[in-house]
Amino acid sequence: MTGAAFLLLALTLVVAFGNWVAVEREITWLEYLTKPLTMVVLIATALALDADSDAALAWFLVALVLCLAGDVFLMLPQDLFVPGLSAFLVGHLAYVGGMVSLDVRLGLLLVGVLVVLVAMATLGQRILAAVREAEPPLAMPVAAYIVVISAMVATAVGTGRPLAIAGAASFYASDSLIAWNRFIGPTAHARAAVMVTYHLGQIGLVLSLV
Repeated sequence: MTGAAFLLLALTLVVAFGNWVAVEREITWLEYLTKPLTMVVLIATALALDADSDAALAWFLVALVLCLAGDVFLMLPQDLFVPGLSAFLVGHLAYVGGMVSLDVRLGLLLVGVLVVLVAMATLGQRILAAVREAEPPLAMPVAAYIVVISAMVATAVGTGRPLAIAGAASFYASDSLIAWNRFIGPTAHARAAVMVTYHLGQIGLVLSLV
């Protein structure tokens, strides 16, 4: 890792921590500042890395920008859940492209597919059932999103890179928490947990480039 990338990563963690505090303590102005800023600094971190694959870096940068857009949509006081979901969905497709550029091995990919099929058959089905009951028009978008993020996790496993796998799993956990708390029921400290797992997931994915 380059010196610049290390410093930017440290700054990413500082800003992310500020966001976790803002979300937990409901400091709106700080949340509005730190949520997008975390991704901006993480994008700068990715650009400063000596990535193993220029193609993977390009795909990941597209994903990060789309996730930044999704963050803004979901942060605003209006209910922009569908635009936010759409931005993240396309972002995950970009991450899949990046994983393929990092070289996905068939045997590991099959393991990843098996893992996500189990997750979809259990947690995914529970969430979809709740969506159909609570907000039926969102059932198809949420189902599509579950498929795409599951593909991202499977391809991350396929790379065999521990940070890619950990990052994708953390991202999956974050989105599962969002869905659970929106469609099934609230849990304690949910918003902070969503952001911690989300930021750690994104950081893990970015660091998997080296």
